[in-house]
Amino acid sequence: MSAPAAPPVQLARFAVSARRRRADRMARAGLLAGTVIALIPLALIVYYLLRKGLGSWSASFFGTDPTGNTFFKNSSIGGIKSALLGTIEIVALASAIAIPVGIGVAVWLVEYGKGSRLAATVRFFTDVMTGVPSIVFGLFIFIVLIVGTGSSYAGYKGSLALVLLMLPIVIRSAEVALMYVPDSLRESALALGSPRWRMIFRIVLPSARPGLVTGVLLAVARAAGETAPLLFTAAATLKTNFNLGGFMNSLPVQIYSDVTSPTTAVVNRAWGAALTLVLLVGALNLIARLVARRSRFT
Repeated sequence: MSAPAAPPVQLARFAVSARRRRADRMARAGLLAGTVIALIPLALIVYYLLRKGLGSWSASFFGTDPTGNTFFKNSSIGGIKSALLGTIEIVALASAIAIPVGIGVAVWLVEYGKGSRLAATVRFFTDVMTGVPSIVFGLFIFIVLIVGTGSSYAGYKGSLALVLLMLPIVIRSAEVALMYVPDSLRESALALGSPRWRMIFRIVLPSARPGLVTGVLLAVARAAGETAPLLFTAAATLKTNFNLGGFMNSLPVQIYSDVTSPTTAVVNRAWGAALTLVLLVGALNLIARLVARRSRFT
C-alpha cells in the first residue's frame, strides 16, 4: 500500500525559489572560477619546473657531489648528493627538537594553562615568532653561536635556526588541533578514573592526530625550503658531510648559488635541484594527507 502524499503546504515549506537556485548556481560558479584562477599559477610553476628540471635528472645527478667546476664547459659539474643528504640531516635534527617541544607546549596551553597569564604570554610570543622573517632566526644563531662563541659554521647550528622557525608553526597548529577534541571525551576518561596524563596520551593526542600530523608536516616543509637561515649558520660545502658539527650543504643553498652562475649547465642543475626540493615537499604533504585520512578510521 503506497504512502499518502504529503500535503501541498508541507511541500511548499521545503521548496526552493528560482531566485535562490540562481544565487546558488552563481555562488558555485564563482567558487569554481576562483579555484581555477588560484590553480593556474601553481600549474604553470609545476610545468615550468618539470620542463626545465627533468632534463638534468640522471643517476649521476643524485649520486655525485658538485665539483665546483662552473666555468669550464667540458668539465663535469657533478650533482646534488651533498645538498640532498645535507637537507635531510639538517631538517631531521630540527624536526627531532621542534616537534616534541612544540606539541608539548601546545598540550600545556590547552590542558593545563587555560586562562593563565603565562599561557597568554606564550601565545603572544608564539604569534610574534610566526611573523618574524626567517633571516632573523639565522642572524640570531649567527650572532649567538658563531660570533658570540668565536666558532665556525656547523650543520647543527642551521638546525637550531630551523627549530626557531618551526616551533611557532607546530605550537599553533597543534593547539588548534587539540582544542577541536570534544571536552566530553576528556570528561568521560577522567570520570572512569584515568589519570590526566594517561587521558592526554590515550584519548586527546590520538583524537587530534590528523591535525597534529598536518601541522608538523607543514612546519617540516617550510623548514626544508628555507635558504637564509642556512646561509648564516651551516654555510655550504661541496663534499657530502655526515658530521653536523661541520660545514654542510643543502638544497636551498645549492639552488641559490647555482642559479646565479653564468654557466648553463650549472643553472640547469639549479632547476633540477629545485624540482627535487618541490617533489620532496610534495611527498611530505602527501604522506601527511594519507596519515590524516587513515587516522580518521582508526
